Amino acid sequence: MKLAITIFVLNALYISINTFRTMLVVKGHLFLAPIVAVGEEFVYVMALAIALQHIDSPLNIAAYAVGFGVGIYIGIIIEDKIALGYVNFEVTVQIDPTNPIHAHNEELAEKLRELGYGVTVSRAEGRAGARLVLSILAPRKADRRLMEQIKEISPDAFIMVQEPVQLSGGFWSKEVDRRYHSTNHMHR
Repeated sequence: MKLAITIFVLNALYISINTFRTMLVVKGHLFLAPIVAVGEEFVYVMALAIALQHIDSPLNIAAYAVGFGVGIYIGIIIEDKIALGYVNFEVTVQIDPTNPIHAHNEELAEKLRELGYGVTVSRAEGRAGARLVLSILAPRKADRRLMEQIKEISPDAFIMVQEPVQLSGGFWSKEVDRRYHSTNHMHR
């Protein structure tokens, strides 16, 4: 049983590191990803050597397999807590001056700017009439909070969130980073 627990823990650790390292590679962290990979491979060799020496036990095989699944889960949680990078919110709202339900949508961009976000607004035409399309760049650490703020201001907004691979130029408000880091670590 002790051996099965060791196999489980080592494989969960290896896969957690592997999942996190893969996310670093995808996000383009050229220096951090290889450093994490060294630790990942060290744990991998230990886990695999122990598992292969004791492959004759179904309990050890099960421990290895369950460790794999748990490791992926832990790796995703680690990356989510660290929340590297930025997200781009594309928010589409209806605008109709004659409809009081949509009156607050005209003010959405300004309210978000007052909260420190950079907002680019475009006018568009949808099936049911005029729309505003807002593009908002935010740190991933602030994405849940921004989602809540948008829904609070404009509950009928259509929101699509994407992770940009690269950023270059344009306006970026450092105020968003500062406000988030100083008061909202508990929101994540």
